[in-house]
Amino acid sequence: MEGTGIDAVAMQPPLIESKDEKIKALLLGICLPKEDMALREASMLELERLADTAGMAVTGKRVQRREKKGPKTYAGDGFIRKCLEEAENEVDLLIFDNDLTGSQARNIEKMFHIEAIDRTEVILRIFHDHAKTKEARLQVRLAELKYELPRLKSMWTHLDRERFGSRAGAGVAFRGMGEKQSEKDRQRLQREIDDIEKALAALIRRIDTQRKRRRRICRNVSLVGYTNAGKSTIFNRLTNAQALVEDRLFATLDSTARSLTRRTLQDVVVSDTVGFIANLPHHLIASFRATLREAEDADLLLNVIDVSDHDFERHMEAVDRVLQDIGAGDIPQLLVFNKTDRADRTVLERVRKDYPDAVLVSALRGEHMDTLLNEIHERLNAPRRYRLSIPQTCQKDIHYAHTRGKVLHKEYVGDLVKLTVEMGTREIRQLQEYVEEG
Repeated sequence: MEGTGIDAVAMQPPLIESKDEKIKALLLGICLPKEDMALREASMLELERLADTAGMAVTGKRVQRREKKGPKTYAGDGFIRKCLEEAENEVDLLIFDNDLTGSQARNIEKMFHIEAIDRTEVILRIFHDHAKTKEARLQVRLAELKYELPRLKSMWTHLDRERFGSRAGAGVAFRGMGEKQSEKDRQRLQREIDDIEKALAALIRRIDTQRKRRRRICRNVSLVGYTNAGKSTIFNRLTNAQALVEDRLFATLDSTARSLTRRTLQDVVVSDTVGFIANLPHHLIASFRATLREAEDADLLLNVIDVSDHDFERHMEAVDRVLQDIGAGDIPQLLVFNKTDRADRTVLERVRKDYPDAVLVSALRGEHMDTLLNEIHERLNAPRRYRLSIPQTCQKDIHYAHTRGKVLHKEYVGDLVKLTVEMGTREIRQLQEYVEEG
């Protein structure tokens, strides 16, 4: 990749750079007539956690009921002015719980002399801080560029202009956005995006090659779930690994794989993946396709849920949407309700009733991990349905499919034998090269 500048780009500073004291942020949101105020307030609480993870000090949260979004400043001008007056200038930054357009952010800056960013930009800051490997840094940089590109016209005056350094006591600099940007600079960003996408495509090809080789000898279990649900703690318990565990959002950005420790599951590899979140922008999901590749091709997904969070069912819906987006919606799932040591007893009783096939654990205390391992064993050895395309010359493999699985349908298409079979994940490895995708 020499000459593309990808390594240098991936190491660039985040959009927001903290120097000394924490940035004081005021969080703003709007609630439209068809929206539920309770859901909006829950989203604002999550935004507060995101801001805290990004190293900011939240001075307050305000939600405005509106008939429609304001095209100029998203929320009402009077509402923003009143919020700033009530804050008595103890605010360095406005964070909106929705995506702002470049012109909306610029209008707010002009009218109120304060910087305004949105939820996505906060997530990008967290991603940038937590990206450790070259793979993660490339994916984060791609997400940043795709976020910045449509905002060039209204947000950039010069690539090196500091957006926020002029505010006294802020101790923070914003890079790269302003009023005008030449077409030459837009083309430069697009070339940068193209270079990173090519590098990631090559990386995905290598991952796919390694994955196909591994599937001949191993089965894959992938941990998915809402951010901070405890996936990394479960991963460590299952594999005796030492993956990073933090009580913060998006602590894990890189996919990590280890073998299970139990003797009967030694051919099983467990992967820990990046956490999901509600309203996760599609371009962020697309940028992390390399990391999410493990989930897309898993034999079993462990969907980890923080049962101590009162919004856990809303989080489950958000995870299901992301799984559908990445093409993993049809992969068998085992629901794992974690943090039972923190949950209310009545909630646990309801979960056991509503989700009878789920496993309830406390990964922190190591409680019921044997139950989880037993259920993984049962799920992996339960038969699944596969579509196979086997050349007629491979009679040994056709015979194997008939003797080791249950053939549901068979037809001849040209030189191929098309089979629909039910077979265990261990048995299908012998025929993996014939499995049709999708």
